Amino acid sequence: MKQRIRINNQITASEVRVIAEDGANIGVLSTSEALKLSIARGTDLIEISPGATPPVVKLMDLGKYEYLENKKTKVAKANAKVSELKTIQVKVGTGEHDLEIKAQNASKFLREGHKVKIDLFLRGRVKYMEFNFLKERLERILRLVTEDYRVVDPIKKSMKGLTVIIERAK
Repeated sequence: MKQRIRINNQITASEVRVIAEDGANIGVLSTSEALKLSIARGTDLIEISPGATPPVVKLMDLGKYEYLENKKTKVAKANAKVSELKTIQVKVGTGEHDLEIKAQNASKFLREGHKVKIDLFLRGRVKYMEFNFLKERLERILRLVTEDYRVVDPIKKSMKGLTVIIERAK
């Protein structure tokens, strides 16, 4: 939700810290004096930091201020990296060639910056096999991953088998 910007007569504080359009600190003035100064300069009085004591206001054109704020949020959104959790599923009897292909996919996901969850899917009697044997089966695919990675969530039992989560090493 976007916070409403208070300008000119909407500012309720008795004293405010005034910043000029070029960024110079004018000082602490009463709100009425700051408003007279903004009218004399032909600008708006915009409350930038309402939580500060005294609140910080800037002498600036409102349209220009909103434009700069929108520009900042667009740049922040563009720089935000979206990371997904990609899932790869293998079974105990998965062949070596198929494991290599799945490991290549895992490496590709890691290069793209995603976390990878590798599930060793167990069904039927396979669920009751020795844990170390199953763990070694899961480690087999981890050895085939070509990208440098670190284990985020170690190998552990899950509802449908064993699971490990890896991400790209920094």
